[in-house]
Amino acid sequence: MTLLPALRGSGADRADALRVAGRVLSSEDLLGCVNAVADRIRGAPAVAVEATPSLEAVVGMVGAVQAGVPLVPVPPGAGAGERRRIVRESGAAALLGGVPGAPALPVVPVDLRQRSWTEQPEPAPGADAVILYTGGVGGPSRGVRISRRAIAADLDLLADAWRWSGDDVLVQGAPLFRAYGLVVGLLGALRVGSRFVHLDRHAAAGPVGTIYLAVPDQWDRISRDRPWARTLSSARILVSGDAPLAPAVTERLRLLTSHSPIQGYGTTETLVAVTGNADARCAPGVSGTPLPGVQTRILDSDGRPVPADGESVGELSIRGPTLFSGYVGDSGRVPADGWHATGDLATVAADGSHRIMGRPGADVVRGRGRLVHAGQVEEVLLSHPGVRDVAVVGTPHRVLGEQVTAYVVAAEGLTAQVLVDHVGRLLSAGHRPRSVRFVDELPRGPQGRVRKSALIAAG
Repeated sequence: MTLLPALRGSGADRADALRVAGRVLSSEDLLGCVNAVADRIRGAPAVAVEATPSLEAVVGMVGAVQAGVPLVPVPPGAGAGERRRIVRESGAAALLGGVPGAPALPVVPVDLRQRSWTEQPEPAPGADAVILYTGGVGGPSRGVRISRRAIAADLDLLADAWRWSGDDVLVQGAPLFRAYGLVVGLLGALRVGSRFVHLDRHAAAGPVGTIYLAVPDQWDRISRDRPWARTLSSARILVSGDAPLAPAVTERLRLLTSHSPIQGYGTTETLVAVTGNADARCAPGVSGTPLPGVQTRILDSDGRPVPADGESVGELSIRGPTLFSGYVGDSGRVPADGWHATGDLATVAADGSHRIMGRPGADVVRGRGRLVHAGQVEEVLLSHPGVRDVAVVGTPHRVLGEQVTAYVVAAEGLTAQVLVDHVGRLLSAGHRPRSVRFVDELPRGPQGRVRKSALIAAG
């Protein structure tokens, strides 16, 4: 099995095969640079790379995959302690280009002037390709081992669902230390053979592409920039992943681009397992149906399957060819029956479409049997001009079970009652926060996500 055919001499040379931060490599130059890295690290147990949006980092990451050495992307925003833990725990024996704050290990420079035309041997399909660390939203991040076989299976299924081909130009802005940005975006383009453009998360405008992959906060920002959003009308499809996309953002994008974004759902452990496709778009808030060969089950609190009525809620589990091999430092693998419990609540409709609601407490507040989507409340609170940042969670309540609690970074002088009334005008009474707590900043993990578990623990 060849994981990245575009690096094995297939296809014609392209002058603009890969573009990162305004710098470009042709297909031939990319192959030469990647092989030069692979030559220097082949046989290492694992290598770490600071996953910055730079051409050197991308070449280093692809070089590790080309060499068959497990790649460990380190989030650029991680603190020194978390960097040391990731590098040490993952078993990385070298640092590609250097990782500030990491343990003292040999540093392998990534020099884009160097070329090699060595024919790299293809590792076994079951070998680890990457070790990705989870977002740490619900607790400490964990290293997830993902095989070459699982990546190839997921990318081939996505290529069919999205009609993704070598004729496409893939523009993606997801972080390169997340599965969505690294595996789906970068490695996906190199497997399918499409051109790849990495879009900086803070770019003022976007390049022209046929497929755009971005995360919800990027889509939100793009949808508020009318000139930029309108340039996307020439794209073939827009894809959102990594977290649910707010319905209001979906509607703004539809009006400005004539496209309703496809949503993809997966975890680090499952890769993208549920998605819409290029021919049958889903309603806002619906992630789509499982990819062929991927199975899902949604169980209630008693372990029984919920009805496929689009309303009954349970915990989602997934099994199939895209699943991870195991966690770093854990002698156990995925359960013997192959099912991975995602921890997310979901519903399934009669047509097999899934609506992902998120984690209990963090994304869904349960009070008196009623479910409140934290994201809906956050979206409304952020629409108030005095709110700079917000996180909504469920905290214990002796009568309701859980209450809606909002942690808000706001302008001086803003009161809790003003925000409660603001939510009440736009959502139902059950969505209004019972507690509003003003904070200087929200706690974030090394991946940049809000650590809602810390907010829930704080009560």
